[in-house]
Order: sequence, then structure tokens, then C-alpha cells
Amino acid sequence: MTCRPPARHDGDRLPPALAAPTFRRVKRPTLRQVRRFLTILVLVGVLGPFVLILPLNLVQPFTTMVMLRRTGQRLAEGKRPIYPRRDVVGRDEISAHLRRAVLASEDDRFYLHFGLDFEEIENALERARRGRRLRGASTITQQVAKNLFLWEGRSFVRKGYEAYLTIVLEICLSKERILDLYLNLAEWGDGVFGAEMAARTHFKKSAKALTREEAARLAAILPAPRRWSPRGSIASARIGTILGRMRYPAPKEAPPAPRR
Repeated sequence: MTCRPPARHDGDRLPPALAAPTFRRVKRPTLRQVRRFLTILVLVGVLGPFVLILPLNLVQPFTTMVMLRRTGQRLAEGKRPIYPRRDVVGRDEISAHLRRAVLASEDDRFYLHFGLDFEEIENALERARRGRRLRGASTITQQVAKNLFLWEGRSFVRKGYEAYLTIVLEICLSKERILDLYLNLAEWGDGVFGAEMAARTHFKKSAKALTREEAARLAAILPAPRRWSPRGSIASARIGTILGRMRYPAPKEAPPAPRR
């Protein structure tokens, strides 16, 4: 007599937890999908900056990448306030001395280039070839691009995109507007951003009331604002050169080529 296994009814099915797992084959993206993704990525990278930068003709950015990084650092270090201090003011509320001092310190050829100062880059490389320390040759416009949009790092990808953002800023904004942005987003101390907050923190006065020497001292610490003090020895050593350049307006026309 043959024994047959009892028939299994629907009610006798194994619960899902005991059932044999089923695996679905994951489809790999096709070459067409990869191309589409890369095309969208390139379009966002190329056209996105225009969308973000054009409104800056009318408004100041409410934050920057540098400010967000500093917020994370201050949170990790337990500092208060967590978000850096910044008070945005208009062009008429910033001393003309400070506008000139910043150019004298950071980019005296600001009006002579289109965002990238190839002459200063060449000078920096020549100093390096002579064995001197390689000094940065970033223009005001490049610093605005870095502060607003970019992550920290020295990769070729980052430097290349920085150059592109710099050109877009020069296309979309006037020189004076770029300088306005810089003065309101530059870092001037630990948790201190913008000319107005810098003046009130370091000199207990508004940015409009800064004297010539005070403006030069603020400009002197821009390369390392969290380590240098406007009244410190490094600032005191640097203001002589800055004050010397402030005796004349920032050049807006290239000097004539020497005659042979």
C-alpha cells in the first residue's frame, strides 16, 4: 500500500518568515541612462550658478558655505553662539577707507582683470621658482566664489570649478557689486563675518565710522582672520604696505606698455 503525503491546503502554507527567500535580479543602468544622468549633472553644474548668482544683483546671500562650516565647527567645540555673527549693510554704510584697504590688501588689480589675475599668478610662480614661499594669488572674485559655494580642498576638480564660478560672477555682477558681497561675507574673526560686525567687534563702532588706519588693520588680517588680531604684531607689520597703496585709488586702467 502506497502512502501519499497529505494534500496541502491554502491554510497550510508556511508563514513568510519561514518561506524560502526570493531574490530579484537588480538591473544595471544602461549606457543610455548613464549618459542621461551625466548630461543632467553637467547642465546643473553649468547653468545652476547663473540661477543662483543673478539674484545677487538685488539681494545679499543669507548664508555661505564658509559660515555653514564654521557653524558645524562651533557646534562641535561647544562655542556660543553656534551660528556666526553677521550684520549685512549697504554700500553707503561701509567706509570708503575699508573698500580701498581691502583691495590694497587682497587684490589691488581688482578692476584690471576678469576674475582671474594671470599676472599675479605668474608673479607667485616666479617667487616660488626663486625658492620663496608660494603665496596665494586668489582675487576678490575668487574668494567670493569659494566663500559662497565651495567645499574645502585643493583638488583639480575644485580649482577648475572655482575658476568657472569666478567667470560666472564676473559675467553676472558688476565689480562694485562683487566688492559689496565680499565685504558682507568675509570672515574677520572667530564667528565674525562681514564688515559691520568686524568693526563693532574689533573697534566698537560702525563700519561707516572706521578711520583709515582701522580699515587698514582690518584688511591686514584677512589672510588669517581667526589667528591674527587687528591690533596684533602681524597686522602692525602689514599695514605699512596697505596704507601706502591707499594713498592712490585702485587702478582701473592698465599702465601703458614701456616704449622700446
